[in-house]
Amino acid sequence: MSTGYYQLKNGRVAAIEGDCPFPPLTDALTEPNGLIAIGGDLSAARLLSAYKQGIFPWFSEGEPIMWWSPDPRMVLFPDELKISASLKKTLRKNLFELRFNTAFREVMTACSQTPRHDQPGTWITRQMIAAYCELHAQGFAMCSESWLDGKLVGGCYGVKISRMFYGESMFHHVTDASKVAFVHLVEFLKNQGVGMIDCQMKTPLLASFGGREIARDEFMQNLTKLVNF
Repeated sequence: MSTGYYQLKNGRVAAIEGDCPFPPLTDALTEPNGLIAIGGDLSAARLLSAYKQGIFPWFSEGEPIMWWSPDPRMVLFPDELKISASLKKTLRKNLFELRFNTAFREVMTACSQTPRHDQPGTWITRQMIAAYCELHAQGFAMCSESWLDGKLVGGCYGVKISRMFYGESMFHHVTDASKVAFVHLVEFLKNQGVGMIDCQMKTPLLASFGGREIARDEFMQNLTKLVNF
């Protein structure tokens, strides 16, 4: 059980500490965006437990750790990947050298430094980078990278548990570099038998790749089968 509750204007949310479990997903607030708990830590065990339950952390520097489970949930099924005509043209040019997992920390750091039109700051804090680098060391986090003239110019990263992948963020310093990295990542994951990619929240970019929203119940049904495959 949680150790208490935070009272918010839209309801109350569980306050968790130590190794106490997350509350059931039915306790998540509809607004804002499925907030389900505040507190805890970013240990590998806590993060893996969260992802297996359809929960992810998202908070800014100076804030407590906040955990979310939105309903609906944005996902991409690898078989439904859409590639625009212009991106297909870029892919045919082979402009970038594609790598996997050679610069995980650098990809995360670049993602943290990329300005977002809808966000005043970054949610990829130093604490988050350290936590996900530990997941990477344990074989659960991975990245796809685009290189040009020996420089890292784009990439994306996320967490893979069995046949489920949880996308986290991407960046680019050269046009289409992150999109190319993402396409190669999806193709790689498809070949690995991954059945669903969690995109968390709806964005125009993810929708353009074929991502779509599904109900949290459907998301959890798929997730449970894939993480326990």
